[in-house]
Amino acid sequence: MGLHFHRNADGTTTGRNEANGFTVTHADEEEVKRQLYEDAGWEYTPPPPPVPPGFHRFSLVHDEFRASGFEDERYAGLRARPPEGCVPVDRGCLALECERPGKTLLDAVAGTVAEVRREHGLVMNSLGVEKPQEWFDADSKNGYAATIVAHLVLMAADRARLLGYGRKDVARLLDATGIE
Repeated sequence: MGLHFHRNADGTTTGRNEANGFTVTHADEEEVKRQLYEDAGWEYTPPPPPVPPGFHRFSLVHDEFRASGFEDERYAGLRARPPEGCVPVDRGCLALECERPGKTLLDAVAGTVAEVRREHGLVMNSLGVEKPQEWFDADSKNGYAATIVAHLVLMAADRARLLGYGRKDVARLLDATGIE
């Protein structure tokens, strides 16, 4: 069974349950999600309240190919003393659910990643996004699209390191794109 969501040109959102064809369109994206979850027999959890201005909500994950698990001794210090605004959670690996300050989402993520590396010697390498190609809000520097960008950059940096590439190699590739 699959639930699919589409943002329409008029600002509404359409959701469809592929299993039975149930379709709903509404101006409120969360209402579409609630109705589809209800139709599918799944529990719906409404989103948390918005964060204060200048803060951003995100997850940071230490995702390794080698199984390490949440209880791994390398994470003891981070579980005991996470960065302010972050809470350790078990996702089968160590994750931090964070609400942190920053001018943009990327600033908040970068500051948190740097603090974890500096204080605990651990490089958080993911934002826990399962399907990064599925994103909607390309018009916002701080929405889901920004989460995807931060996730892909962290994941790329980690994978490059595993292959033996260094910071200069990754920076050279970014510089070659010509982005300012």
